[in-house]
Amino acid sequence: MNYLKSLLVLTLFLAVSGCASKFRTYDGPEVTRIALFKSVRTMQLLNGDNVLKEYKFDLGFAPVGDKQVEGDGKTPEGRYIIDRRNPDSSFHLSIGISYPNADDIAEAEALGESPGGDIFIHGQYNTFTKRGPDWTAGCISVTNREIEEIYAMVRNGTVIDLYP
Repeated sequence: MNYLKSLLVLTLFLAVSGCASKFRTYDGPEVTRIALFKSVRTMQLLNGDNVLKEYKFDLGFAPVGDKQVEGDGKTPEGRYIIDRRNPDSSFHLSIGISYPNADDIAEAEALGESPGGDIFIHGQYNTFTKRGPDWTAGCISVTNREIEEIYAMVRNGTVIDLYP
């Protein structure tokens, strides 16, 4: 009987701990800018010139160069803003980048192509699947724990500079 009670308590504990919220709170300094350095796979959340947090990440399957057209597997370069949030993302959580801008659209149209869109910073599709480096279609991927922090810290309207 004690064994059954212990098993029941353990089962309830595991069920409750598995339901921990992916939504965190943050009450530190405002993130005023994100600096993302593609070549060294480093993203910094900044308040002015002060680095608040730094993360490593994966990119699109064609990581070198600026995104030009839909399906090229590249991550954009340039200055954009965080313009949307997806709490129901297939990739745990995600925050959107304002790609494409007017210049991106004009560049793709000059090539007779669509610029694409839906560029996000997001978590993992499936935490049980090991992915190789640079597996996205042009997004920036961090761990689920990291996107939870980023999602809490970064607000819509935050500037993001993506460097080669």
